[in-house]
Amino acid sequence: MRGIDFTLYLVTDRTLVAEGEFLNVLRKALEGGVKAVQLREKDLPGREILFLAREVRKLTSSFGAKLFINDRVDVALAVGAEGVHLREDSMPVSAVRRSFPELLVGRSTHSLEGALEAEREGADFITFGPVFETPSKRKFGPPQGVEKLAAVAESVSIPVFAIGGVKPERVVEVRKAGAKGIALISGIIAAPDPKEAAEKYLLLMKGR
Repeated sequence: MRGIDFTLYLVTDRTLVAEGEFLNVLRKALEGGVKAVQLREKDLPGREILFLAREVRKLTSSFGAKLFINDRVDVALAVGAEGVHLREDSMPVSAVRRSFPELLVGRSTHSLEGALEAEREGADFITFGPVFETPSKRKFGPPQGVEKLAAVAESVSIPVFAIGGVKPERVVEVRKAGAKGIALISGIIAAPDPKEAAEKYLLLMKGR
């Protein structure tokens, strides 16, 4: 479990917040205790994602949080991020691990087979989902459900983060299924108070 010391994994989506408020929302989430952020703004061209990543890096560094860049190893290296998060259909984890051993590598998975492959290739952790119904993950098919999450958690030795529709009332279920943590987008980014939302999820992950 190399460097995976967090249970709440925040995945960004700036389209969920008012224009100009993205960094403020992110700051509030970090104030609430978020210790790992995945910058996932796939519509931005290289120059813009690099500029944004630099600003996000300043924030995460000031809070002692880890930064992962979605699918852009070059950007992760350029801003000094701790890691990269790869799509299931992206470059092999092993290619990143071989060339850039200093980077932590997360991998998105949507099946048991994908999870096992990610572990074999050397991923430090995976996200698995969508576990529950959620608009942001509909293109990945119907919800996987808690039973499949449990099967994945039991079958791999690396940390598994449940993603997709994990509302506060569902946290106990995913914890019992064996998830190391939860990955959230709208649950924090679109919350009326991102700081309060982060604090609540962290307490629930601690079983409180």
